[in-house]
Amino acid sequence: MKVALHKSAIPDTKIFVVKELVEKHFDPTWHSHSEYQLFFVAEGSGTRFVGDSIKLFQPGELVFTGPHLPHLWRSEECYFERKSTLQTRGIVIYLNEHFLGEDILAKEEFIPLKKLFAKSIQGLEFYGKKKEDVVQLMKELLQLQAVESIIHLLQILTLLAGSKDYHYISPITYQNPLKKSETDRMNLVYEFVLKNYRTKVTLEDVASLLHMTPTSFSRYFSTTNNKRFSRFVSEIRIKQACKMLVETNLSISDIGYDCGFNTLSNFNNQFKDVMSKTPLEYKKEFMNL
Repeated sequence: MKVALHKSAIPDTKIFVVKELVEKHFDPTWHSHSEYQLFFVAEGSGTRFVGDSIKLFQPGELVFTGPHLPHLWRSEECYFERKSTLQTRGIVIYLNEHFLGEDILAKEEFIPLKKLFAKSIQGLEFYGKKKEDVVQLMKELLQLQAVESIIHLLQILTLLAGSKDYHYISPITYQNPLKKSETDRMNLVYEFVLKNYRTKVTLEDVASLLHMTPTSFSRYFSTTNNKRFSRFVSEIRIKQACKMLVETNLSISDIGYDCGFNTLSNFNNQFKDVMSKTPLEYKKEFMNL
């Protein structure tokens, strides 16, 4: 797979950085970097892209991504409106990929951390009691400095390494930093589709945006994202439909049309293809929970 903008988050004088993010919206740029990243969403919602995975995000999400894994937490469009009073909040830790060094990681005491780092190249989403403990430690870490902060960081990593409450995010691994040219192109595509998924989105529309022929764009997108463009648009629509199914009382047909599907049968078929269940089954399952 091709790649997105490489961003370096840690000064040469430090081995990790922790930040509290308070902004109108999260960084809208699809990017990668050579650092490990632990990200907690405290406030805000939207669509999350990690590798070739697409998912809606909500407050409470905790995700650990490895080096060079491209990602984007794209806030909902309402966060970008000029008069919006909404805001996003989060805590992020950037950790140097050579944090401990191979010699230390090879020692028996650090094997759990080595395994955690190896798994993170596909992205890990955590849940459960240990996740809550990690989030509390991340909040405390914001107030610490020097060696005390390193000890706290090791506590966080130890909890993550010992947790069984997680799942992998992306089935695809990435080895190289993303190029700025690829990032610029993909950000245009992501922004266009997220703004226009309710209407007809064609290859011709997006190809012209990138000054490419439809055939060239189709081939380029499939290579870059490991999926066809039509599948990408369908997944965006389905994820938005999932949100509407659990947050509104609209009928299934109205939700399908609102999310850009021309017929109810097409909506049902594509929803089942992506979610392995029909919209009605999805809604009933949520209501039972």
